Amino acid sequence: MSGRKVLVLDNGAYSIKAGYADETQTRIIPNCIVTRGKGDKRSYIGDQLSTCTDFTGLYYKLPFEKGFLINWQNEKEVWDRIFSKDVLNCDPKNTTLLITEPCFNLPNVQQNYDEIIFEAYEFEAYYRTIAPWLCIQNDTTSLYKDRFYKSNEIPDCALVVDSGYSFTHIIPFVMGRPILPAIRRINIGGKLLTNHLKEIVSFRYWDMMEQTYIMNEVKETCCFVSQDFLSDLEICRKNPRDNPILQEYVLPDFSRNSKGYIRKRGGMYDQSDEQVLYMNNERLSVPEILFNPMDVGMNQAGIPEVIVESINATHSDLHGLLYGNIILVGGNSLFSGYKKRIEKDLRYLAPTEFEIRVGMSENPITYAWQGGAKFANSAEFNEKLVSRAEFNEYGHNICLQRFGLGDDDDIEMTE
Repeated sequence: MSGRKVLVLDNGAYSIKAGYADETQTRIIPNCIVTRGKGDKRSYIGDQLSTCTDFTGLYYKLPFEKGFLINWQNEKEVWDRIFSKDVLNCDPKNTTLLITEPCFNLPNVQQNYDEIIFEAYEFEAYYRTIAPWLCIQNDTTSLYKDRFYKSNEIPDCALVVDSGYSFTHIIPFVMGRPILPAIRRINIGGKLLTNHLKEIVSFRYWDMMEQTYIMNEVKETCCFVSQDFLSDLEICRKNPRDNPILQEYVLPDFSRNSKGYIRKRGGMYDQSDEQVLYMNNERLSVPEILFNPMDVGMNQAGIPEVIVESINATHSDLHGLLYGNIILVGGNSLFSGYKKRIEKDLRYLAPTEFEIRVGMSENPITYAWQGGAKFANSAEFNEKLVSRAEFNEYGHNICLQRFGLGDDDDIEMTE
């Protein structure tokens, strides 16, 4: 990468993780345009949302729908803001771009990526791949207490569980290649969990259906993954004095610039100027959807069962290696108890002869970006790049050839 300026853009549906490959930290930027509506014409693009002082009744214009980038006008506005002097000060003509795309991205959407990046922005060169593949470019051995591999080496087998905004994907890798027939997707992500919490609170307390930002804050602050869901539900039915799960969340008051917070129970408070949301079984029933989608009427298995299904779709010789190298990434990984619950359920579901090793980065949201920054400094990155001159000569076909993670001549890795 000598002399080349490389911009790594983990283009997620909820947030964009952006930064140059020679930097150690990335910026997390909301991938949306936010307006207030009702006659207020102010809008916040990407990072400008941090300047907003009143988050009530916000309307979100999202580039992504159901996990796929379909509104390029909105995305271009967000990218224009990111590339501007106010954020990253990026000159595309003298910059190489490494960008992520969703798993199983549609061919026409992939072509839109190529055309906009080269024709609209005129980047010097670029490479497009999926975020889970960038995750395994990191030193994944550091995620486990014991190390079976030499540091900084990519393991022969790894299984990435990416639970993000729109979907949860389970992707097994062998020798750096995804095993396509074994990839699984659960149609549950952070967006569904937030919407479900909005519905519960709107039914039990106040109408919060238009308060997406606030309820997402409540979800991230209060919710946790239960290790014994039925037992914890029984605790939630107890008298509040004997219920350690019950929390009192004070909703934000933006007129006084007061943020939401969990207040200590049992104290004497002036109730006249506070709206208190009592979070009881909502704290555990919302994240439980990740493990039991049938709770909301979805005919799909939970994350541990789908992990087992994905591993069983690979060759039997790989099962032990995949169970021993599971990596959790994505925003939903931040739920307290998430990793422990997956380990517990997998130990119950998996064959006893296999050791279960589940690793998670300190920041699973930026883990793909970190892998991208590392990969951008490798010799392999230069071989996979497509330059603007090559695109002008060969068109979209050259991107199809360079960006594939496997081909028909791959070794047989399924049964």
